[in-house]
Parts: sequence; C-alpha cells; structure tokens
Amino acid sequence: MRIVRMIHHKCRLGFYSTSNVKRFEVTEDKVPWDVEYPEYKPVEYTSPVLKGKPWADPEIGEPSFKPKWNSLDGKINRRSFVGDYVINEAGYPLNPIGRTGIAKRGLLGRWGPNHAADPIVTRWKRDAQGVIEKNEDTKRPILQFVAIKRRDTGAWAIPGGMVDPGETVSATLKREFMEEAMSSLGQDKEERNKLEKSMKEFFEKGDEIYKGYVDDPRNTDNAWMETVALNFHDDDHSVFGNIMLVAGDDASKAKWMDIDNRLNLYASHAEFIRKIVEKYGAHW
Repeated sequence: MRIVRMIHHKCRLGFYSTSNVKRFEVTEDKVPWDVEYPEYKPVEYTSPVLKGKPWADPEIGEPSFKPKWNSLDGKINRRSFVGDYVINEAGYPLNPIGRTGIAKRGLLGRWGPNHAADPIVTRWKRDAQGVIEKNEDTKRPILQFVAIKRRDTGAWAIPGGMVDPGETVSATLKREFMEEAMSSLGQDKEERNKLEKSMKEFFEKGDEIYKGYVDDPRNTDNAWMETVALNFHDDDHSVFGNIMLVAGDDASKAKWMDIDNRLNLYASHAEFIRKIVEKYGAHW
C-alpha cells in the first residue's frame, strides 16, 4: 500500500480544500475501488465558484453535456496519464487511484482529469563571489528553486497552473511561470514582449521530471489533478541573474528557496523536487 500513501494522502485528509466540508473517512486499506466498503457514503460537493464559469464543465446529466470520456473531446483533453478510467453506472468518472471521501467536482472545473503543467526552475546557490555553496553536513552542492506562495491555501508551491483547452504544455509552462513568479501581467506591453523573448529559448529545453496523477487536496472521487512537471536549470545564473522575482496572479510571494528534505510543499511538489535533487546529486 506504499504507493497509495505516497500519491493519495493529502486528498483524504479532514476537510476539503478551502471549505468547511468534511470528507467521509477513508482509511488506507479502503482506498481502492475493488475493496468492498458498503458503508461508504461520500459527501457531494461542487463549489459554487464553478457556476457559470466558461472553463468549467456543466453538471453531468444536463442534455447539452455529452463528454467523450478517455479521449480528446474537441480541444478538451479528457485522457488520463494513468490510463483509461471507469465511468460508473450513474455516468460519473471514477478517480483512478480510489476513494477520497468527496463526490462530485469540488473546486475542479472538469469532470475526470484536470491537466496542469509545473515548471520547476532551479539554479545552484552561490556566495557573493559566485562560488557554489555546499551543505556542511552532506558536503553536497545546494540547489535552489523558484517557489511561490499560493493565495488560496498559503502553501509554498511550484508556480504551475492549468493547461487551457488546445494549449501546448510548453506554452502553459512559460505562461504560468511568468504570471506567478515574474508578475508579467503587471508590465506594459514593451516590457512584457522583451521579457517573453528572453524566456522563450529557456523554456523550450526542459527535462521531464514527472507525468501523472497528483496527490492534490482538491481531488474528489469524480475529478482529479494530473500534471507534467519539467525542470529548467539555470546552471550559471545567466538567465535569471538580473531578473527580479515578483509574485503575481495566483501567488502572493515569490522567491528562490533552498532545497533540503524539510521542504513542506503543496500537493506532490516536494516529491518532484526530490527527483531533481537525485538527478543533480545535490544536497537533500
């Protein structure tokens, strides 16, 4: 059951994200759908913030809503990285990992998979003379990554976001990073164009760190988060050396954060960071 604990833990804890709705208790052994749990009666919850939003699906059962599950539905990607998911007798997609204690969509706009992209921008921590700093105990070089503080939960996170219908993952990665960590939305057109030009090449060459299901506190039995996380490494500080990080959009703060094993980040983000540490042989 170790896999369940790692990727399906935060979405089973207590109250649903940013609400007073309490999840029906699901112990670790009762997570899989193929384990009988006749007492299971999840609370149904769809946040009122979704009503009337153009990016959100209608309710299942509405005559005009005929989604193409497990496929590309027009410009909306309803395919899961995990594989084909089950549609139950009532017509609802089932979370491929298992029970969460909450039914319906919660805060998520799409039934089934909701796709995001997470750009993990890293660099080596250097002293005033430009020498890479090492941890005194492990003697390994210290990595830093660009972290943002989410406005909704107050948790530190990777500056990612949702993939818009028809948008490429690479476009999402650049857009979300610039909006959340560089406050590009607040710049005039000339400054924004100059910034986008300098970032374009940098964000074209990323290494895939993870692609799949995310242990996100917004997940429900019928809607869940999936992501593609890519690492973009500024090895010699040549890209971000003279660029100030400024929080914007969904972020309240942005900064370069030292990486170690005490990181407490949103959803599965700490696990993504750990994979990068292993890749570079950095301090953890």
